[in-house]
Amino acid sequence: MSQHIYTAEIIWRAEGDFEKGKYSRSHLWRFDGGVEVPASASPQVVPLPYSLAEAVDPEEAFVAAISSCHMMTFLDLARRAGLSIAAYEDKAEGIMERLARGRFAVTRAILRPKITFRATQHPDADQLAALHEEAHEVCFIANSVKTEIEVEPMPALLVSP
Repeated sequence: MSQHIYTAEIIWRAEGDFEKGKYSRSHLWRFDGGVEVPASASPQVVPLPYSLAEAVDPEEAFVAAISSCHMMTFLDLARRAGLSIAAYEDKAEGIMERLARGRFAVTRAILRPKITFRATQHPDADQLAALHEEAHEVCFIANSVKTEIEVEPMPALLVSP
């Protein structure tokens, strides 16, 4: 079994009154390819001005990772099945709930992929559902989390080649 290592550098500097809890949660995510992403606590968790609304928060990144992994797995499976895809969009949603006093978790993620197929032949609803089910079973991220993941595909679209 091969092993893959993934890294992320997280950089935060104190701004504000840390001791009184009135400090910025804004920070930076830096990835090995050089991409830097402004990050922060969610304004739903830490009120403004101590969070940064225009930054990515860990909860959003978690949902995006689930959706992105499902998409990339689905695209590969569809390609192997001889399907041609022109576009894939998902308006994914994560639901955070209280587990116990002081403990929360993203308990459910709902993926709503809308796929545009090329050519005149595209999968029927059963084939599409089977592809999504297999993508869910194979997705690395889905296999790594306890979150319940639901896939509610939108009706497929078709474009000329």
